[in-house]
Amino acid sequence: MTALSDYQRLESTGLWRETEASQRREVLVSLGEATLMISTMSETALTHWSLPAVHRLNPGKRPALYAPDAEADEILEISDDEMVAAIERVRGAIERTRPHPGRLRLVLGLGLSVAILAAAVFWLPGALLRQTVAVLPEATRDNLGRDLLAEMVELAGVPCADPRGQVALNRLGGATLGADAPALVVLPSAVPGLVHLPGEIVVLNRALVEDHETPEVLAGHLLADDIRRTARDPAERLLQEAGLMATVRMLTTGEIRQGDLHDHAVRLLTETPVPVGDAALLARFASAEISSEPYAYALDVSGETTLPLIEGDPMRARLRTPLLPDASWVELQQICGG
Repeated sequence: MTALSDYQRLESTGLWRETEASQRREVLVSLGEATLMISTMSETALTHWSLPAVHRLNPGKRPALYAPDAEADEILEISDDEMVAAIERVRGAIERTRPHPGRLRLVLGLGLSVAILAAAVFWLPGALLRQTVAVLPEATRDNLGRDLLAEMVELAGVPCADPRGQVALNRLGGATLGADAPALVVLPSAVPGLVHLPGEIVVLNRALVEDHETPEVLAGHLLADDIRRTARDPAERLLQEAGLMATVRMLTTGEIRQGDLHDHAVRLLTETPVPVGDAALLARFASAEISSEPYAYALDVSGETTLPLIEGDPMRARLRTPLLPDASWVELQQICGG
């Protein structure tokens, strides 16, 4: 036994009691390879204790008290520090080699707990968000869009509502995005370009209709916004920014706190829209048969940073019916009464 390499036939005296009714007697204690031998002082063997079964009755105290097992009446009292240290070392070595099913269960339990916690932290919020967005009824989406628009109106002013301008705007939306085009709303200020709300509502800045010579610029912004909407559901963005509890509330009650709507409206009115890739945008221009060149120069008057949109214009050298008659475009530019 490795633990005994420093203790070859270590011996000491001790006091031994065979039963509770027996008198204690002085004995000779010998530490062997696998046993603790108890003998008379004349070295007549009295008993052998198996070391793996030896039980300490008073851990940390002196003199040390041992029994051959946890249930035995026999007791051995040892005062010799070297012998006690040797027995304790052997007992420790034996204990380390024993299987510990409780410890294994503890390790497995901790591992499972960590896995569950990691899933709760990293997987559950995303999965819950995706599930909530997937089952969100259209009526709920419409309500979210209207409520968000109401918050934005409080912050940015009443929408521009010239009747003839709104007709022209709806006509442009249909010509650009087709029959399923979203509702287009022009706010008098604060919108950084345009943003897509749940319930198919697009809010845009009046500058997009007032500061450009042709409707193709606004059409380009609508196409870029539609790409962003396809990549990220507006309702998903709202719930993700509002947090896990807002997602749980929406899934269980179909409602969201007014404060979450307000905070999201503020972000939408202050954040610049994420740019979209040139290839995807050119594909949408081609599908809609709209020139990308006016949009490109509106983004960068020099054309240096938007050269791919200029050189890749799908309508270069091609003719098509104007997006809007000139009169309609003029009416649209006056939607805010300018």
